Parts: sequence; structure tokens; C-alpha cells
Amino acid sequence: MSEVEAPDWQPYFLAGGVLLMNTIFFKISASGPWESSSFTLGVTGLIGLTFVYVSWYRFTFRRKGLVPWLDLWLEPKISAQKELIVAALFLILAYLLGTNDLSLPVPTSLILSLIGLLMLIQSVYVLLSITILSDD
Repeated sequence: MSEVEAPDWQPYFLAGGVLLMNTIFFKISASGPWESSSFTLGVTGLIGLTFVYVSWYRFTFRRKGLVPWLDLWLEPKISAQKELIVAALFLILAYLLGTNDLSLPVPTSLILSLIGLLMLIQSVYVLLSITILSDD
């Protein structure tokens, strides 16, 4: 199901970057229907992260979608090992941010932990799929 022309990824990256910059540095937010400007700021940050992920997917795989199927990977073993290392770095960073009092929003370490754990699960799945659970 490959497409002839790669989809645009730049608008998603730009929108995600602007939303993340606002969340981290500018902190411009309305109170929203939940009467909490910090919650609105967090939702804005999550939407920004989602846009950045969509732009990464479109840039990397040259197609629309959200799930990086295993058959899209050129070298699954090497990529999964790299992803495992990055997942460990995310988890270490989440721990360090959770134990230090910085000017970042409180749930930052929780979001980084979630991202790190999702990456860890995916990399372990890929490594198991090409080794122990392989049909070959």
C-alpha cells in the first residue's frame, strides 16, 4: 500500500512545534470548559506531541498512517535495538525530571514515562517477532 507521492509532513511539524513551544516556554492558555488553564496547557502539549508524531511518521515512512507496521521497517533488528536505547533514555530522563524541582509542568515526567514505556513495549515486540516468535 505504498503511495506514489509522499504526504506533507511539514504542516504537522510546524503546528506541533508551535504548540510545544507554547506549552514549554510561553504558557499562553485559556481556562477552557474545565476552569483550569494548566489543564488546557497540558492538553495543548499533548496535541502538539501528536502532531510531531504524525509528521515523523509521514517523513519516515513516506505514507499516511499512525502505526509503524513491522513490514515498513528496513532493518527491524537494528532499529529495535536503537529504539530500546532511546526508550531507556526517556525513562531515565523521566526519573530525573520527576525527582528534581524544575520549572517544567508537574506531569512532564509522567508523559515522558508513558512515551518511554510505549517505545520499550514496541522494541521488545519487534525483537521478539524477528527472533523467538518468528515463523521462519
